Amino acid sequence: MIEEEMNLTELDIQENGIDDKGGSWLSCFPESFTSLEVLNFANLSSDINFDALERLVGRCKSMRVLKLNRSVSLEQLQRLLVNAPQLAELGTGSFSEELTFRQCVELESALSNCKNMYTLSGLWDAKGIYLPALYPVCTHLTFLNLSYAALRSDELAKLLAHCPRLKRLWVLDTVEDKGLEAVGMNCPLLEELRVFPADLFDEEIIHGVTEAGFVAVSFGCPRLHYVLYFCCQMTNAAVATIVQNCPDFTHFRLCIMNPGQPDHITNEPMDEAFGAVVKTCTKLQRLSVSGRLTDLTFEYIGRYAKNLETLSVAFAGSSDWGMQCVMGGCSKLRKLEIRDCPFGNAALLSGLEKYESMRSLWMSACNVTMNGCRLLAREMPRLNVEVMKEDGSDDSQADKVYVYRSIAGPRRDAPPSVLTL
Repeated sequence: MIEEEMNLTELDIQENGIDDKGGSWLSCFPESFTSLEVLNFANLSSDINFDALERLVGRCKSMRVLKLNRSVSLEQLQRLLVNAPQLAELGTGSFSEELTFRQCVELESALSNCKNMYTLSGLWDAKGIYLPALYPVCTHLTFLNLSYAALRSDELAKLLAHCPRLKRLWVLDTVEDKGLEAVGMNCPLLEELRVFPADLFDEEIIHGVTEAGFVAVSFGCPRLHYVLYFCCQMTNAAVATIVQNCPDFTHFRLCIMNPGQPDHITNEPMDEAFGAVVKTCTKLQRLSVSGRLTDLTFEYIGRYAKNLETLSVAFAGSSDWGMQCVMGGCSKLRKLEIRDCPFGNAALLSGLEKYESMRSLWMSACNVTMNGCRLLAREMPRLNVEVMKEDGSDDSQADKVYVYRSIAGPRRDAPPSVLTL
């Protein structure tokens, strides 16, 4: 492809399944090739041909986006930046190599010459000792992605002190509540925050964030309108405070990592938390709910979330009534994702008149039966109703159901495990 596309401007292979056979592909670019503006190979795992990469970056004077994989060292990063001070978005390689004092100075100098940079990511396995090299470029940053850097709270605080213009921030929960307090103190323009778990399957979490960190952010970042927050505990009162401080949320995605966990202070369900969200945030378009929830949460959603387009639900609800409230009340709903909930056929069939205007419905590990799916397919012939059965499951149960509208009819690329009704 590279040899044929002499005018290629963008090569972005982020978040793709790649059979990575080595980094020699970079040498396929002809020496006369100069048109590349975007190069992203951050998710490739193998070593790359650095000499070929250095020549390519040096030739492409219009390159504005460069995202490297973790095989690229700090010393190599410095050499690339010398040839590409015009970069607007940088994804570094590994940020943990041992450097001499002179190499540190050269790296800081190369970064300080990148006057147009507004996005920084990568920082694989970052060591705090080298973070000061980033300070000169932090002044202009509007997006800082630290989702591959397990920073401590003090390291994050020092970094954010140099980021007055930050609008988007992604971090791991290793920063803990103290790190989020630093976000609230240093990022008054912040609009988007994502906090990911360092280890989603760690049952004995020795770090993590709580409601305290989220509340601290809300007090200092009144423009916040997008949040994805993985935490180990939450309270109804905290969520009410958060949305009172930041009423303009359009995306509110709260994931309490222990399924079915109640308010950890009152032991009450988290219904009032999400009630506060949908009552206060009238611009809400996407909502992800978690914790112990009854049908009351879904009554609130159906009654107040009139602009909601995407709803994600897991381990929640008491009966079919919950989903019926959503289907009857959310007129703009486009995408509904449900797993491990008690919703059954009555809930599924409550959306008969809505599914044609929606993008999709996904239900897994619910109480939907094959007969319910067949009835839906019969009543709404313009819908594709797909059922995925798991080995050894009850023949009458529909383990996973995917419903979507298509003017092309059933898809032809479905594997044998997918039954199209």
